[in-house]
Amino acid sequence: MERQVFSYSVVRTGSFEDVGLISTEIKKKLEELGVERNIVRRVSIICFEAEMNISLYAERGGNIFVAVEPDKVDIYVEDDGPGIEDLEKAMQPGYSTAPLWVHELGFGAGMGLPNMEKNSDVFEITSELGKGTKIHSVVFRNKDAA
Repeated sequence: MERQVFSYSVVRTGSFEDVGLISTEIKKKLEELGVERNIVRRVSIICFEAEMNISLYAERGGNIFVAVEPDKVDIYVEDDGPGIEDLEKAMQPGYSTAPLWVHELGFGAGMGLPNMEKNSDVFEITSELGKGTKIHSVVFRNKDAA
């Protein structure tokens, strides 16, 4: 299999009506490429959480890039949102800065970043206040490659 790269723009709409459409599209593309079911599930979770965070926090939206290779799937997420004030806290399960209206819809439990890290074999995140957040996640297709 030759390297396949997909790029998606996530637009902040102010609602969660369209959240999940991009991660569903990514799932379909991975399945069409014959990516292993357990890898598709993990990548889908990472992409959904990224899509949710961009939709919730990034005023001007962001991008998700997925690169599929024979031995791994790379996920790159970039946004120009407000940045994460305290990355250490944000990585703790249950820590949330989501507004009340998000909690009232059943979201904002503070599991987004921890779920992304849990489903990644490699997880790197950088964030700068006022400039945005960048995430690189790797899911190895062959555990021996880890």
